[in-house]
This record gives sequence, C-alpha cells and structure tokens, in this order.
Amino acid sequence: MAKPLAGIKVLDLSRALAGPFCTLILSDLGAEIVKVEIPGWGDDARHYGPFKNEQSLYFLSLNRAKKSLTLNLKRDEGKMIIKELIKNFDVLIENFRPGTMEKLGLGYDILKKIKPDLIYAAASGFGRTGADSRKPSYDLLAQAQGGIMSITGWPDTPPTRVGMSTGDITAGMFTAIGINAAIYHREKTGEGQLIDVAMLDSQVAILENALARYQVDGVSPAPLGNRHPTVSPFQAFMAKDEYFVLPIGNDKLWRDFCEVVEKEEWINDPRFATNADRNNNQEILIPLMEELFLTRNASEWIEMIEAKGVPCGPINNIEKVMKDKQVHARNMIVEVKDEKAGIVKIAGNPVKMSSIPEEKKRDPVPKLGEHTKEILSKYLGYSAEKIAQLKEDGVI
Repeated sequence: MAKPLAGIKVLDLSRALAGPFCTLILSDLGAEIVKVEIPGWGDDARHYGPFKNEQSLYFLSLNRAKKSLTLNLKRDEGKMIIKELIKNFDVLIENFRPGTMEKLGLGYDILKKIKPDLIYAAASGFGRTGADSRKPSYDLLAQAQGGIMSITGWPDTPPTRVGMSTGDITAGMFTAIGINAAIYHREKTGEGQLIDVAMLDSQVAILENALARYQVDGVSPAPLGNRHPTVSPFQAFMAKDEYFVLPIGNDKLWRDFCEVVEKEEWINDPRFATNADRNNNQEILIPLMEELFLTRNASEWIEMIEAKGVPCGPINNIEKVMKDKQVHARNMIVEVKDEKAGIVKIAGNPVKMSSIPEEKKRDPVPKLGEHTKEILSKYLGYSAEKIAQLKEDGVI
C-alpha cells in the first residue's frame, strides 16, 4: 500500500529547523523532498553541532531521506531553474524572511502564474503581514514574544526557555498541517494557494489555558514550576530516591489514589474533596503528599499507584527515553546508516497509519548536491554537458 503522500513532490527551499522539520514530516508521510541548498555551503544546519566524525547529527536528524540539489538563487540561471522545476512539483516551501523570495523574483505571485495549482508554503518568524513581518527571528525570540517563556520555570526565577525549540518545531508542524489541508483542497477544487505560518502565531496557538486565565482576573499567569495551574495534584514529587510524576485529573482518580496509599481520611476531608478544593488548598495538601512520598522509592510508588489505574510515571532523562520499552514498542527510535557517522539513532515517525509500514531504518542524509544531476536531468532533461557548464559557471 502506498503511503498517504506518495506521488507528492516538494521543492524545499527552507533551512535550519522550522522548514526542514515540516518537510521531515511530509517525507515520513510519503512525499518526495528535493532540498535546494547553496553551492559549496548548503543548509546552515550542516554546520550545527553536535558532530560525529565531522557529520552534523543535527542536520542528519532533520534531513534524512531527502534529496539535495545545489542551486545559486542569486544567479539568473538559478532562478530560471526554479521556475522550470516548479512545473513538476506540487509544493514549494521556504522559510526566508518575508520579502526575500519576492526580491529574488520567485514570490508566490510569480510562481502561481507558472503553475496555477502550486501550493506555496511560507514559514517565518512573524508572518507575512503586520508591522513585525520583516523582522528577523529565531526560536528564542518566538518563545519570548509569544509568552511561553513567561509561564515556564519556577516562581521568582528568571524567564525560562523551553528545553527544545518549540518556536521552530510548532511552526514546522502547523506548516505541515496547512500543506496537507491544501493538498486535500486542491484535490477537490484544482486550486493551489499560499500558506503563511508564523513562529509567533504558533506560540500563541499553544498557550492553552494561559489566555483564558488572564481574562478571569486580569493578571498574567506566572511560572508554577511543574504543577498544573487548575488541576491538583498534578505535578512532580520527590520520592525517597528520585522524582516521579502524578497527574490526578478528576475526583474519582483522587479517591482511588487515596485508597491505594492508605490515606482514606483525605477523601472526605472538605479541604480536598473536589479538584477545586484541592487546588485552593495546595499549600496544605502538597506538603502532606511530599512527606508521604519520601517513605518509598519512586519505582515502588509508581508500581503501587499504577496498579490501581491511577496515572503515574517516571521522569526519564534522554538515555532512559532511548531505552524505554514503550518508546521502542512504538518504533520511535530508528536508525540511519551514515558514511561518516556510522549508525545513528534518531526519532521515528509519531504518526501511525495503516498505510505506513513501521520500518526500523531510514534512508541516509544526502551529501551536499548529491542529487543535482539526477534532478536536473530527470525533470528538466538537461544533458551532462549542460550540467557541467552550470557547475563551471557557479550556478549549481
């Protein structure tokens, strides 16, 4: 059975993280990704660490199974090649600052005249409209301006960046969602369209209940450490040996928890009877629970509490994540064989579909310009002589 996006061809002009993460998703769903890179340098991410035997594992993790075409977009011949190639592709994605593609003469208004049903996806820091649209951006700026740093960390500590690039990652995910919706729309109408996704917008979209909480009392939510703002107990606790998490999301689970830890008196205590009561009396409840949990190891508490059907679990470091039985059962650690780095373990595809076989290995990351000849000859019919001349002229 073919993968859902089999036959979809994506011309990927993006670099760094947001765009490549989007096309990584599309690749796992079956699309062919042709990555356009700067001759002699490539995507900046090829030069980001960590490195193993001079291979960037950062770049590898985002760009395995793609094809690399080198092309100088500052040369007229390079721009012309894009205009010719786009006739053979379904989607173009870029994450330049808004206005860059227009300056190159490759904006959506130009390309849609060449291919009217083109799906053109643009991911940027602030989007294509608004006063900030032309500003440069990185993940840290998106997290800061989007509010997520203001609610991350512990009370009375400096603003804290989320431990992964949530600004870039969420923008990549939302761009992939938009592309899939646009493909479906095109199937029904024959129409292409422009997709405009901003890192800032993506951060605002995932603020969850912080927006609602502000509107209740007019006070900006502040960091709460690892606890939930409106559900209690719903946080990490220190056991005798290490921390574990206990998210109790309703009153039945609370009663079941109290029974299994032999604290039935907490069930009928009016301070703890309902979630609202527990939330309003955390300064009383949490110290009692902390004192209790210090009497056993985390693994003992987890086994005991889980046996009652109450959610409970360990806090894995990355080593433990990569060895976790459930993670492996879901094929979320797969291998890439690289000429330089050897066998590298990376994250698998989290979207499980009956049309996507679960494979333990992924195709390797492309060498810079590895597929240039193949793509130019396959899609544009260029001869070996013409390709050689383009290389000599610094176009590819």
